Amino acid sequence: MRVSIITGGGSGIGAAVARRLAGPDQCLMLHGQGADAAGLERLTAVAEACRGAGARVEWRTGDLAKAGTGADLVSAARAAFGPVDAIVHAAGFADRRDFASLPREGLERAFAVMAAAFHEMAAAALPDLTRNALARVVAVSSFGPHRFVPGATYPGSAAAKAALEVLVKSLAIELAASCSTANAVVPGYTRKDPGLFGALDTQTWERVAKTNPMQRLAESGEVAAVIAFLLSPEAGHITGAMLPVDGGLTLM
Repeated sequence: MRVSIITGGGSGIGAAVARRLAGPDQCLMLHGQGADAAGLERLTAVAEACRGAGARVEWRTGDLAKAGTGADLVSAARAAFGPVDAIVHAAGFADRRDFASLPREGLERAFAVMAAAFHEMAAAALPDLTRNALARVVAVSSFGPHRFVPGATYPGSAAAKAALEVLVKSLAIELAASCSTANAVVPGYTRKDPGLFGALDTQTWERVAKTNPMQRLAESGEVAAVIAFLLSPEAGHITGAMLPVDGGLTLM
């Protein structure tokens, strides 16, 4: 049985990864913020779908911005299933506030959820991740640290994602001796689940869908497919990579 922790597991890319991995040989610990009833309902629905595919599934909620939440998640996964084999950190958010209007607490929260929580989880799981060559860590970054155009700089969340990428590369070096890997995917604008809009309104989503050369949004399942590959034995010689899944957005 393979034990995986997936943050952001209630919707979008995290949920798509969970559904893609689900099977009789999988133990999944899903995490969602669970800040409201709708979010909790989405998380439990994903958990039930994964159980229906044969996986053993547990879920937890909590604010990843708070110190200890990530380490507690690792402890819960170990208690439920045993040593951790994989971490997929898909939790995050886009903050559209520009440089001048971004408050310090907004920047701090972005770093806490996207970078610090990743570091906390990976550090807590490090004894497990270094025990065999099939351990895998994948973080979901963003085009934000790689593309700067007027009106779409996302300084808070993009800075946090840039920090996340540095942590992934640093972890890749430290895991290399055990032949375990750490990588990141770098999605472009990705379609939200029905009813969810994130930082953009409907009109803006329609506009950004045509921003990349392919002139369409990425689908969560397309990003999840790349993550699933990076989690697989076949990706054993890929580490420290920042892999774009953006339709060519960061080429422009």
